[in-house]
Amino acid sequence: MAVKLLITAAIIAVAVVLISYICFRIVFYAPRKEQPDPSVLPVPEGAEYEPYHDIMKKWIVQTRSMHHQDFYIKSFDGLTLHAKYFEVDKNAVTEIMFHGYRGSAERDLSGGVQRCFALGRNVLLIDQRTSGESEGNVITFGVNEHRDCLSWVDFACKHFGKDAQFVLTGISMGAATVLMAAGKPLPSNVKGVLFDCGFTSAKDIIKKCSRDMKLPADLLYPFIKLGAKLFGHFDVDEYSPMDAAESCTLPVIFFHGENDNFVPCCMSRKLYDICSCPKRLVTIKDADHGLCYVVDNKTYFNNVTEFFTQNGVPTKLLHDVM
Repeated sequence: MAVKLLITAAIIAVAVVLISYICFRIVFYAPRKEQPDPSVLPVPEGAEYEPYHDIMKKWIVQTRSMHHQDFYIKSFDGLTLHAKYFEVDKNAVTEIMFHGYRGSAERDLSGGVQRCFALGRNVLLIDQRTSGESEGNVITFGVNEHRDCLSWVDFACKHFGKDAQFVLTGISMGAATVLMAAGKPLPSNVKGVLFDCGFTSAKDIIKKCSRDMKLPADLLYPFIKLGAKLFGHFDVDEYSPMDAAESCTLPVIFFHGENDNFVPCCMSRKLYDICSCPKRLVTIKDADHGLCYVVDNKTYFNNVTEFFTQNGVPTKLLHDVM
């Protein structure tokens, strides 16, 4: 009887580990990609994005043609991280920009670079760990990425000087990343946060996507969490944007599309409600995930300009980019 129990326990343990590993590979693991074909202009797939592919490709071409500097730093866990710096004026505010889950800086934020130049802002465009020229093969939904953000802030303050001013900007998981960083102590150089279509927590968005795939989210999530622990060596529930929103004191402007079918708009509303810092929520009708700026750039520009000016970061629209 004891032997049978041991065999049964061993089979269960192996099954649990195997399921957790499969979950880890699907949710968190990012294999290193070959260098992209420079003739290819990466745009997001899906019918909701197709009407905007031409303008997205235009932004990528424009950004590729712009002069930039490459910067490299080491992460807290020894990875080499990469960013590109685009300068419009050395004395201007610099947006430190973070892209989304399994995205790339070029695909997700070339429009953001053009927006910043239209507003007279510099850009430090970050390759998140696992993407572009940054090392790593584990995506952690902001848990480790927000530590990378803190490292980039430290680098930027040292490199650009004591009088430099920064805004932390992110889209999708990048938005979660910068808000989580803003929940930690930051130097006074950081003046605000631009949060575009981010999620409330890794748990919330993973469960939502599991339900979308007709999977038993509540049953599956413990395996996903265990997979992160065993194979990714991090706790996916360690810290979240909801945790950060309670402690953030920086001004935060939230953007979210009302038709976002990936990260529901209600997630930004929840974060907005819990924040006690200076804040503004802007929802864009008919915008799907990551499309607020593309769908209604006038509203986007006007709110960025007004909100940051009201909160001590003078911002002025120099020209349109659409």
